[in-house]
Amino acid sequence: MTGARTFPEIDRALLADRLRLACSWLTDRAQIREQQPADIANSHGFRYADWRGSMRGEYSAAKAQWDVFCPIWHTGQAVKALVLAHRVLGDAGLLEAAKAGGAFILRQQVHDPADPDHGFIAAFEDYGDKANTSAILECLDGLFYLADETRDQTWEEAAIRALRWVLRKAYLPGEGLFRDLYDPAARAFAPWRPRHSNDRPDVPGRPLLDDGVFLTGARRAGDKGLETPFWETARRLLVEQDPPGNWIHFAPCNAITGNIHPRHAFWWGMPLIRAWQESGDATFLECARQSAQWYVRAQRHDGGLIRNTYLDFNTDSFGHETSGIACAAILWQRLKAAAGDDAFDGPTRLALDFCMRVQFTHPADENLRGAILSKVLPPDGSDRSPYHLRDLGTTFFVQAASLWLGA
Repeated sequence: MTGARTFPEIDRALLADRLRLACSWLTDRAQIREQQPADIANSHGFRYADWRGSMRGEYSAAKAQWDVFCPIWHTGQAVKALVLAHRVLGDAGLLEAAKAGGAFILRQQVHDPADPDHGFIAAFEDYGDKANTSAILECLDGLFYLADETRDQTWEEAAIRALRWVLRKAYLPGEGLFRDLYDPAARAFAPWRPRHSNDRPDVPGRPLLDDGVFLTGARRAGDKGLETPFWETARRLLVEQDPPGNWIHFAPCNAITGNIHPRHAFWWGMPLIRAWQESGDATFLECARQSAQWYVRAQRHDGGLIRNTYLDFNTDSFGHETSGIACAAILWQRLKAAAGDDAFDGPTRLALDFCMRVQFTHPADENLRGAILSKVLPPDGSDRSPYHLRDLGTTFFVQAASLWLGA
């Protein structure tokens, strides 16, 4: 026998209070206000001339030390979160913070139309001098949200320029795949083959569908050519799904160990809802539902999710990933809004409840106040705090909570 899972009710007033607290952590603690901050380790060696508006992405409670990881896409998702929160809370300061984040992204874009890399955004992630295509795509939805909220098309135009660069330089036509690791100094992709797949070394790229931004850009630009990557990638994802609703054969999943990344089904499964809406092909909707169901099975009984979740849904003991279950709550709500499917209401409430229970509401360390705990690290033999923050836990909670309150 298995224990029955119970789903709590959500107190909307409490959720709104916790949303405000989480937003204050993003704007007052995580967001960088100095051109060159002195308090970040910058362990990856990112070389940005002006960091203002970006997000401190990592915080070690044990060391009381900030760090950064992939500031472009983390900031882009925070921009989206702050816009969504502004819509439900009506706090003008949130929109100003979102604009500061957007400005950081635009400062890293090549704006000269005569430059061969016109539209490129320096979205460095794993290396301090090479950009990930996925990181470029993952920052763009925030710019579209900013354009809608501010009625300033500058943000939208920047996103469309970036999409055209990705289509021109990174996309493999007819494949539904994208190359990664672009070296802007050499104006070329890295000479070694990046790890697109652990068990398929000859696969030349990954089927990136993040936030469906190519379809968004195509609609806003009136450019049907921008639709092509969306549809070719969506169709490839239908063929490649393994297990159902997920894609273990592509990084950052690992088919050799059976390890599935906690946000994989969100990045690639959720945009299939739009593919169904636009095409009427129910196969896309079914795949999105499979992604939603994968999260139901991966969700722990207390509402959380472990980063190292395996094919059999067994997990490691440590290494939580609260951002993953917050992303699941976003997917579940988007599915309900599009298809009227309320089967995931219980897991959504449980996920939001978990996020609130792991929020720092009265910590001794003020750098933690309002943040959502991202992970509990394995013991290292000492009695130092095992708590580790990533801005993504708070960012995706803000998105999920804003959707719930705005429904």
